[in-house]
Amino acid sequence: MLEINDLHVHFGVIHAIKGISMKVNDGEIVTLIGANGAGKTTTLRTISGLKKPSSGTVLLDGEDITDFSTQSRVKMGISQVPEGRRIFSTMTVLENLELGAFLRSDKADIAADMAMVYERFPILADRKKQVAGTLSGGEQQMLAMGRALMSRPKLLCLDEPSMGLAPLLVQEIFDIIRDINQKGTTILLVEQNASMALQIANRAYVMETGTITLTGTGAELMQSDEIQKAYLGG
Repeated sequence: MLEINDLHVHFGVIHAIKGISMKVNDGEIVTLIGANGAGKTTTLRTISGLKKPSSGTVLLDGEDITDFSTQSRVKMGISQVPEGRRIFSTMTVLENLELGAFLRSDKADIAADMAMVYERFPILADRKKQVAGTLSGGEQQMLAMGRALMSRPKLLCLDEPSMGLAPLLVQEIFDIIRDINQKGTTILLVEQNASMALQIANRAYVMETGTITLTGTGAELMQSDEIQKAYLGG
């Protein structure tokens, strides 16, 4: 579904992404793990069109979308849940969800998707008239995920969904990610909780200082001595 070829990204003189190549197949959960500053968020922002690469290509279903706008990519089926959630804090839960569907005009399907989001996240249904900024961290993460799902993504990019959450909520968020995938959405997951990410991933890439240093199945990397020492406390 998604293919990145020899991608380079600069911030001024800083060479943040140094020729990475990776792919995400239809139906997979693929995770990208690495330390802070490795380039994971920049990779997601480039996939979403929020950052322009210096060179290289981004393909979706075989089509080169490297120069497409973020809006065009959302229409084509890429949606991102950004690091830190980035909900509209002064708007209600319902208004946040409605904005997730801002590029759509199919009212009946939007209503059906809203019902699906409320079914998946019952707390959002209970609090749909509540101002989003008053939600707890876990509830805000669910809102950010629900908002992204309202665009009907083929590929859902998640940036650090467990950040700042209590352990019980982390487990719940990962269960939700697995459920979203099982219901047909392909997922690219950036996550510092390497253990949880590798447990649910079909495949994984390890990123260090702008390069991909290791790749394999989630199970393979869980067993890697190098990964255990660097990321799993082994």
